[in-house]
Amino acid sequence: MNKFYLPICVMITASLLLFACEVEEIRIIDEGAEPEVISSGHEFTEGPYWHPDGYLLFSDIPADRVYRWVPGEESEIYIEPSGNANGIQADIDGSIILCQHAGRLSRVTAGRELEVIVDNYQGNRLNSPNDLTVHSNGTIYFTDPPFGVDDEDRELDFSGVFQLSPNGELTLVYDEFDYPNGIILTQDESRLYVNDSETGDITVFDVDANGNLSSPRHFASVGPWDDGGAADGMVVDTDDRLYTTGPAGISVFDSQGNHLQDIGFEQSVSNVEWSGEDPATLYITSRDLVYSLQFNVEGFKAR
Repeated sequence: MNKFYLPICVMITASLLLFACEVEEIRIIDEGAEPEVISSGHEFTEGPYWHPDGYLLFSDIPADRVYRWVPGEESEIYIEPSGNANGIQADIDGSIILCQHAGRLSRVTAGRELEVIVDNYQGNRLNSPNDLTVHSNGTIYFTDPPFGVDDEDRELDFSGVFQLSPNGELTLVYDEFDYPNGIILTQDESRLYVNDSETGDITVFDVDANGNLSSPRHFASVGPWDDGGAADGMVVDTDDRLYTTGPAGISVFDSQGNHLQDIGFEQSVSNVEWSGEDPATLYITSRDLVYSLQFNVEGFKAR
């Protein structure tokens, strides 16, 4: 087990610490708002994805499982083994795609079998695909840090951001991160954000009409990995604000990279996902818990 799975804070309750927003007037979340625990007893949860059929999928990486949670019910095992799945997203046809620390991207079939989409770059094993986002034209972007691969098994000497075209062509688009992690497209698909767990830096790319990336540049930073957590999962809302997990909990930035607010938890958090039924509800994964939390803004969820 690598350091990414180690507990950073062992507190069970998650009360919020809200910091004043000096950049814009809107109250993103009510002062004193409390998250609700919707699932517990896990090892290290990640990759939340709200399915349009009315349930949440999330992964437990070291447990090698994907869970399904239906509101009002207990979470249940959905896929086991999962290839140490992390990020979960839907393709444009509605099929579920998993980033797997076992070194591949796979599609979940109707029978819940895992069908490999890609597992190598130029004949060399991918490190441990971590998170992904999907363009409306079917292009898949994913990060590939070495969190889930031992040094002796590693075949790529860089941590890449990759672009997988609808015809299956895999392209390395960036290799200057230490540990690329969270990745998300903006609502209009004109920009792509990627963060680095090691440094906390967020890089933004321009995206053209064909889904190709260009002009990588610094956008913002949540600060380097520390005992409070690391830059990880990201979402955007309908007003182009960016939400990313990090050492301060969830950090919020406007579209220009101005820091708006931190929403702190007593346990480090790893990833985030808007509900498809109530766009103001955010689902949040952490070490052993999964939360829901109500906001005053409308989240953007592509599919």
